[in-house]
Amino acid sequence: MARKKPLVVVTRKLPDTIETRMRELFDARLNVEDTPLSQAQLAEAVAVADVLVPAITDRIDAEVLASAGPNFKLIANFGNGVDHIDVAAAMARGITVTNTRGVLTEDTADMTMALILAVPRRLTEGAAILTQDDGFWPGWSPTWMLGHRIWGKRLGIIGMGRIGQAVARRARAFGLQIHYHNRHPLPPQVEEELEATYWDSLDQMLARMDILSVNCPHTPATYHLLSARRLKLVRRDAYIVNTARGEVIDESALARMIETGELAGAGLDVFEREPAVSPKLLKLARAGKVVLLPHMGSATVEARIETGEKVIVNIQAFMDGHRPPDRVLAAML
Repeated sequence: MARKKPLVVVTRKLPDTIETRMRELFDARLNVEDTPLSQAQLAEAVAVADVLVPAITDRIDAEVLASAGPNFKLIANFGNGVDHIDVAAAMARGITVTNTRGVLTEDTADMTMALILAVPRRLTEGAAILTQDDGFWPGWSPTWMLGHRIWGKRLGIIGMGRIGQAVARRARAFGLQIHYHNRHPLPPQVEEELEATYWDSLDQMLARMDILSVNCPHTPATYHLLSARRLKLVRRDAYIVNTARGEVIDESALARMIETGELAGAGLDVFEREPAVSPKLLKLARAGKVVLLPHMGSATVEARIETGEKVIVNIQAFMDGHRPPDRVLAAML
């Protein structure tokens, strides 16, 4: 007799190839309309499911997990970050949590590098000029639309994990000098390969960099890591790029300092209260002071398919009685 397929509830629309494979392997309930589930709907899902496949838009908190049914044993997250999941509450109930480590590294590093280029060189300002007034522009001039070169500048990377290191490799090719702050220094051979300078003091690094790139995860320890106090340490002519999580930066303080000229500008792909974007940041974007993107760092076809494939592998391993390859442990948080 064939084993009963596990009931897998998927909270958002996934690539067709992934959804098709899930239907083949599992009793998969899909969200073909891609409408975000409410907290009540998430609670209903964990009450009946064996597995939940949430995304970053779903808040899986202790209240949702309190509704977990007797068969609910796995949260197979679609994505790397798990700050939207109360992992401690899940573990306390014997629920395993997995993520999809490593899939988004190169795509997010590409987007980080794009913002590092876009902000000092005023790319979005220039592009906007050609889409206004029927494409009229005054023509080339020696003093028009001047930005700043990045070659020879110092890049400070906050968080030197997979993505931070991938950013460093790209940035070196653009002539940037690599500096970084991390909980621990990199192994000497990696540091030598990247020609990277380690700062154990974040405050000291912030005061010396031309460009700062936020590439650390959002955890209780990194909430507002770039606080109003720390932002005041940053040089007035420096730029800040964030492709990690919006909560790592005090967004209100950042906007205020750019508005008053205490910071040169910023490139942001993430926001503190997504999907809401601060009106102050929108105003600064219209003025050409910041570049804003709608959380596109990992938005490639390849990344979404690879992420889905990892989710499937984690579910299969768990259901076969094996340890999932991407299990999230308390020590990782």
